[in-house]
Amino acid sequence: MKPTIAVAMSGGLDSSVTAWLLSQAGHPVIGLSMLLWDRSQDNTHGRCCGALDMGDAKRVAQQCGIPHYTLQMEEEFRRMVVDPFVQDYLDGRTPIPCTRCNTWIKFDLFLDKARQLGAERIATGHYARILEGPEGYELHAAAEPSKDQSYYLFELTQDQLASTLFPLGEKTKPEVRRMARQAGLTVAEKPESMEICFVEGSVREFVESRVDAEPGRFRADSLHQPSQVVDRDGKVVGVAEPYYRYTVGQRRGLGIAAPEPLYVLGLEPESNQVVVGPETELREPGLVGRDPHWIGSKPGEPIEALVKIRSRHPGVASVIRPVDGDRVQVEFAEPQVGVSPGQAAVFYDGSRVLGGCWIDGAVTEE
Repeated sequence: MKPTIAVAMSGGLDSSVTAWLLSQAGHPVIGLSMLLWDRSQDNTHGRCCGALDMGDAKRVAQQCGIPHYTLQMEEEFRRMVVDPFVQDYLDGRTPIPCTRCNTWIKFDLFLDKARQLGAERIATGHYARILEGPEGYELHAAAEPSKDQSYYLFELTQDQLASTLFPLGEKTKPEVRRMARQAGLTVAEKPESMEICFVEGSVREFVESRVDAEPGRFRADSLHQPSQVVDRDGKVVGVAEPYYRYTVGQRRGLGIAAPEPLYVLGLEPESNQVVVGPETELREPGLVGRDPHWIGSKPGEPIEALVKIRSRHPGVASVIRPVDGDRVQVEFAEPQVGVSPGQAAVFYDGSRVLGGCWIDGAVTEE
């Protein structure tokens, strides 16, 4: 008897084809959609939990001949993903809500709920691969580099990997769409979904609306106050919008006249300042990371690995050194642009994801 598999169905192309493939392979399959952010009034596709997307998931489940259920998880999603997203911006960080959602919702709470419904494994439409290695389960990048999502999955555990299937990990996007067309799925021509699914409009507007709606939930001392623009030496060179509206590496929107283009080098929430400088000052020799997670065994000494500091970063050869129990220092072989607090640094050995950490800041040369 094949194990029952619960498929996380968002109503998008990838999760729909995942459900179709598993149902056609003869697995007992149940479709589960997570109601994470109430968009029941939205009349557009590609938004988290929009009415049209929930309807698409249900229709695809009917086409697959599998039962479909909706899980109410709005409170958990707000507490574990949305609120930290807002607070990170207010703290001068650039968050990755997709990774938090994977860590705390899709492969934690969702897995628990699937097991309660009798499923032994879960499946998602992520483009990544799970392989068995000599030390246990391994997470690998997808076969199609342009669609690889392994960067967002670096916090998965051995138990989660053992209980998860990524049926699309060896496939390309054109193959997936072709399969949907051949199967006659209603979502065969559906476009890609939005990157930050719960944000409608700009991030700035979303952050401000959340704080204005529930000011007691967040630490926000200077929400609408203009910020000082300073150089690395602390010299004031202008005035700009509130600091949280900027990200490290940003060039446009500063409104500062200077002999050469200025870039955002850092954000200082405590002093409501935006630190700027020329492009050359964006290059950093390394980073300090917190809360490192290792998918396999934790190394007891420095290791060499390819490190990606953004999802589409090509990676840089690096040495990763444990600093203490919950911090690491990463030394780049070549200085890198865009070391942004709040982003993740993910460690690779070839296609294998060794683990990763959350970027606290850059390592400055002495």
